[in-house]
Amino acid sequence: MTTAQNELERSQSPSYDLTGKRVVVVGGKTGIGLGIAQAAHAAGASVTVASRRSDSAADHPELAPFEQLVLDISDEDDVRASFDAIGNLDHLLVAAGPTDGSWGAFMDEDMRGARSYGNSKFLGSWACARYAVPKLSSNGSITFMTGGIAARSKIGMTSVTSTFAAVEALARSLALELGPIRVNVIRPGFIDTDLWNFLSATDAADVREKVRANFPARRIGQPADVGHAAVFLMTNPYVTGTVLEVSGGEQLVDWQF
Repeated sequence: MTTAQNELERSQSPSYDLTGKRVVVVGGKTGIGLGIAQAAHAAGASVTVASRRSDSAADHPELAPFEQLVLDISDEDDVRASFDAIGNLDHLLVAAGPTDGSWGAFMDEDMRGARSYGNSKFLGSWACARYAVPKLSSNGSITFMTGGIAARSKIGMTSVTSTFAAVEALARSLALELGPIRVNVIRPGFIDTDLWNFLSATDAADVREKVRANFPARRIGQPADVGHAAVFLMTNPYVTGTVLEVSGGEQLVDWQF
């Protein structure tokens, strides 16, 4: 190894500093995605948040620090045009997903739910990466988002488990194909966001109590916890092709929500 190569590798030592970097968070206007955007901004990055929603900073002051973009990841032409508009970037995080409950059941009358979910989550993640790569810096990164159901399925969630597993396989393949661009996955567990608003107030409180009582971390996960993990994956130059679980130890215990 040459002296120049040694110097280059030493210059790429881990740091949580994102000063001067441009980060794009697809699905970054609410929930976990917003937590990631906020963490990247706090680390010094210039952050663009994209989603299907069109929100004004006046109505949503939490979005004021970010450039906003309207993007539907299920529409390949929209994804292509959006990344052409974004231009050069250093890190891409794809936290967007389909509407909760849109996946359907295995024995539904037809496969519309499964096709829609796979098209949005899996092919949407694929499209975002595909059209971002030509504009990514060579020492940049791509991070996808799945969930604990990828490791432990639940009845009625076949489409979600299968799709999440496909996204994680995609990350491993791209880590090989795109190197030195790094590609990873964050697999969150129970994170306290609006995702759980489909539950009644009583049921939601019951789930939170179960998490506090049973998960080894003895606390509720927050979007900032995932944001911290995302900044780690963006800034550590020697982590690629991996799934980082941010779950408070969820996979170590038996529980039902």
